[in-house]
Amino acid sequence: MVRNERARTVKAARRPEVRLPELAPWTDGELEPDGDYDGLEFADLDLVGQEGIGARFMDCALRRCALDETGLTKARFLDSVLEGVRGVGTDLSGASLRDVELVEARLGGIQLHGAVLERVVVRGGKIDYLNLRGARLKDVVFEGCVLVEPDFGGAVLERVEFRDVTLRGADFGGARMTDVDLREVTELGIARGVDALSGAVISPSQLFDLAPALAAQLGLRVVP
Repeated sequence: MVRNERARTVKAARRPEVRLPELAPWTDGELEPDGDYDGLEFADLDLVGQEGIGARFMDCALRRCALDETGLTKARFLDSVLEGVRGVGTDLSGASLRDVELVEARLGGIQLHGAVLERVVVRGGKIDYLNLRGARLKDVVFEGCVLVEPDFGGAVLERVEFRDVTLRGADFGGARMTDVDLREVTELGIARGVDALSGAVISPSQLFDLAPALAAQLGLRVVP
């Protein structure tokens, strides 16, 4: 009874409701720093190495674009969809994502440190070495995706859900959590920061899996 009541106190994340208008295809060549993009579709484009620092994307869709080493520092994505994007080393440090859907992405070493994510869904796909160090996540849902060695170090997580997610080698060192739901993680691997899980909710079976790490954190020796 107590456990059920506590479970109900976990506040669910508010998901984005992205309703894109009719989009115009983007045909203007390369991204520009501080560019302003509104109601555009970027489809099947090679954006490798381009610089869109400080750019604003409003009511946009990026579909099946290559984003290797694309510079999007401090960019803003508002009411937008990123679908099937791929790339290594995409730089979104200090970016702002609000009411965004990231669907079936294949990314590696993406930089989102210091970024702000609000009402964001990451659905499907695989992201290796996701850097969210010092980021702020509010109303964010990771769903049906694989995260390999994600770094949440020093991040602030509020109303964040992990649904049917494979989480391998996660770093939560110094993170602050409120209403973070890990109960539906299919593989929960925490390399660092198990002491930062205060404010998160896990299942009984996950507690058993985390017991060795928790014992080590407390300095307990388990001797048969």
